[in-house]
This record gives sequence, structure tokens and C-alpha cells, in this order.
Amino acid sequence: MITRRIALVAPALLAARAARGQGFPNRPLRVVVGFTAGGATDLAVRTVAPRMSDALGQPVVVDNRPGAGGNIATEIVVRSPPDGYTLLLGTIGPMIINPVIYPSLPFDPMTDLAPVTTLVQSSTILVVPASRPWRSVADLIAAAKAAPGKLNWGYSGVGTTGQLAATLLNQLAGIETVGVPYRGGAPLMTDLISGRLDFTFSTTPPALPQVEAGRIRALAVPTLRRSPGLPEVPTIAESGVADFNAENFFMLLAPRGTPAEAVNACNAAVRKALADPEVAAGLRRQGLEGQASTPEEVSRYLRAEVTRWRPVVAASGLQPE
Repeated sequence: MITRRIALVAPALLAARAARGQGFPNRPLRVVVGFTAGGATDLAVRTVAPRMSDALGQPVVVDNRPGAGGNIATEIVVRSPPDGYTLLLGTIGPMIINPVIYPSLPFDPMTDLAPVTTLVQSSTILVVPASRPWRSVADLIAAAKAAPGKLNWGYSGVGTTGQLAATLLNQLAGIETVGVPYRGGAPLMTDLISGRLDFTFSTTPPALPQVEAGRIRALAVPTLRRSPGLPEVPTIAESGVADFNAENFFMLLAPRGTPAEAVNACNAAVRKALADPEVAAGLRRQGLEGQASTPEEVSRYLRAEVTRWRPVVAASGLQPE
């Protein structure tokens, strides 16, 4: 009997030892995205994931879990085993804004997640319908001041960069405009083109084709420097609103306690993927710019963004939907 038990147990022990010998990773990885397929976050990950898979020698699967402003996806990752096989695509909303506007989150993204690397820098574009006469940020601000509370803008998610950028514009420019929530970017863009909205801060992928077709007009980008995809479009700071900055990085994070071996392997895979010319070109076509960083740099970035954005959100009265 003892001999038979040893015979049965031995293969399992050998398999476990073999798996340990292979190191990380020895099975597929999952990147959880808190937004629907086809959006900027989803497109960024799906552009980079195949080359990450090549570097790691294992499939990298994208798992879209939209809802609650990214909180559902964040909690899935926070509750996952800290083994490096489940990663979160983090954005400014669930990482920084949601802890302010949601009164009782069951997790703290700043302490329950371990930074791996930044992935891309995402920019939005301040756009208006082609039917509007405004040619500059100054024109838009003047129109808003002439009719307080009359101009409206769309956003597709609480805590998104688009909503935060419009809120910041209201505060820094001293204007009063009205935000209109949408369930997605497609209906928002349809209403902007038709003139039912006055302006929006759109993510780059859906906006660029409409700008090129002349259906909407790009006034400015809300980042510190001009977008490589729209070099002729000024920044909002260049347009007269000093200190305006609403840039956003997409980043990869793992559950707290994930081994350094796994974090470092994923970081190296992202760096290798972003160095691929095809990946870089694919991101540029979407108005995105690949940028990897160390886990320590991600931590410093997040701390700085907390200091910058949470007072803006608290003063704005943003509420979850």
C-alpha cells in the first residue's frame, strides 16, 4: 500500500518541481481591463499583448470587465492570487478618482496593488462640432462666459480623463458648463458631430478620423506637450490657460505581494514589446505613445497624481453614477 501511494504521489511531486524549475511564467497571463472592448484602454493592451506574449513565452489574454468606473476590474485583481498571472490595466479613474467619489470601496488601490510599469501615455483632444464657429480655446471660453451654464459637453465615465479635463477647464478658466454622461464613446461622438453637444475631451482613436473628415474641429490637447499625432494642434496651456495638464498614463499593476520575479518579468516583457516598431506604429495610429517605467517610477507618478487631482475632484462635487 505504501509503495502504491508513493507511486501515485511521485508524479505530482515531480510535476510541481518541474513547474518550479521553469520559473515565471509557466502558464497564460490575464490582463483585466475595466472598460468595454474597442476603447482606448482596450486597444492599447491588445496592441501590446501579442509582443508581451512573445517575450514571456506564454499567452497574454485580455479580459474586459467593465462597470462601476473600473472598480469591478480593480477588485477582481486585488482579490486574485499575488502570483503575477493576473494584472490590471490601471487608469487615473479607478486608481485615484474613485476612492474620492465612492464612499466605501472594499479595497484601496494605492495599497492593495503593486505597480509593474506604465504602458502608454494617453491623450485626449478638446474637440467641437464643425458647425460651431470656435477656432481656439479662447473662442470657446468666451462663448461659455457669454452664456453661463448653457454650453454642454459629453463624457463616457465618471473619473475618466475627459471628465476631469472638462472639470479642470471650468475651474481654471472660470466658466460654467454642463457635463452630460454617456454610456460609451460612440453615441457621444454621434451627438457631438450632430451638434447636440458643444464640446468634449475625446480619446484620440475615435476623434482623429472625424477631425480628418472635417466633421469635428480639434482646438487643443490637454497635455504638457503637443501630441505626436497632431503636432499642429496647440496645448491648452499654450492657448492661454496656464498650468493646464490632464495627461493620463495607462499602467499595469498586480495584486499586493506579487513576487519581484514576476513583476520584473512583466516589466521586461512590456519594454521589449514597446521597442517593437510595429507596436510603436500601431499605438501612434491610435494617438497613443508607448512608455515603460520602473515600478518605483509608477509609485511616484501615482502619488503626484493623487496630490494634483483629488482636490480638483473634491471641489467639483463629482458623484458616482
